[in-house]
Amino acid sequence: MDVPLYVWLLTIAGILALLVFDFYSHVRTPHVPHIKESAFWSAFYVGLAILFGVGILVFGGGQAGGEYFAGWLTEKALSVDNLFVFLIIMSSFAVPKEFQQKVLLVGVAIALVARGVFIALGVTIIENFSWVFYLFGALLFWLAWSQARSGNDHGAEEGDSRLIRILRRVIPTTDDYHGDKLTAKVDGKRLFTPMLLVMVAIGLTDVLFALDSIPAIFGLTQDAFIVFTANAFSLLGLRQLYFLIAGLLERLIYLGQGLAVILAFIGVKLVFHAMHVNELPFINGGEHIEWAPEIPIWFSLSFIALTIAVATVASLVVSKKRQERGLTPTGEPKEPVTADAE
Repeated sequence: MDVPLYVWLLTIAGILALLVFDFYSHVRTPHVPHIKESAFWSAFYVGLAILFGVGILVFGGGQAGGEYFAGWLTEKALSVDNLFVFLIIMSSFAVPKEFQQKVLLVGVAIALVARGVFIALGVTIIENFSWVFYLFGALLFWLAWSQARSGNDHGAEEGDSRLIRILRRVIPTTDDYHGDKLTAKVDGKRLFTPMLLVMVAIGLTDVLFALDSIPAIFGLTQDAFIVFTANAFSLLGLRQLYFLIAGLLERLIYLGQGLAVILAFIGVKLVFHAMHVNELPFINGGEHIEWAPEIPIWFSLSFIALTIAVATVASLVVSKKRQERGLTPTGEPKEPVTADAE
């Protein structure tokens, strides 16, 4: 799409305004959001993302609208998977629930900045080096394989990375939280609180997530405006979604495998596209490979939506059956079996 500068500026201003609104209306006063509040605002941001997509559909055409919705669905599914790691980080640092909202909102802000940088770099690279599509395709195949192997088993090390452990030794940090403050005075000394370390952990995790998600959405569209807005609207409302489905996350046992299928599919789509724009001299003499099929966006959108739906339904059905049999959603005994004392 040919997007005027003023539309870019208005869109970015609108997204920043939503973040500011989110802070002053919900996060500034620490509290644990109840289900009704989380559900309402989650639905609000989903509705806003869909409304924005309809706007792209009307003003940009069916192709652009389809690319936006395919990208937004993919990024939303990836963001839900990211919530597993956020949950681990919160548990690792024992963040009080009433302060978790602030940590998540800061994480969303960091993610928006990081993805904006990666998107700008990605667009520049793609415009000048078409062979990067082969690289992105290979990266997505590797990510799909890693995702399929690990599923939803995110190790606790992700929440307490090597850098965080180094920061704990280097940065003077208090043992306890002091509200949601980043620093506090203890015995006359100004020290950082664990809240700072949590935000660093969330920020680093967001940067890593950007490395996963940006190649994925570039496999669906190379339009910078669509890539940015699909990412932004997938992140807006993530804080509310965290509190809404925190108890449901452990039941989404096949989400990881579903994402692996989506990433592999986009990897295939990227490789086919790379063949069409091929300029590498050692592949087909540097000529375009015409026989490689172009996967239409309507098929991509349908495939992604169907995969997410199947993974979600299968997860809920299987985890419910396992719970009825006294097992955890992953199929393990809820309590360790011990021999009765004689």
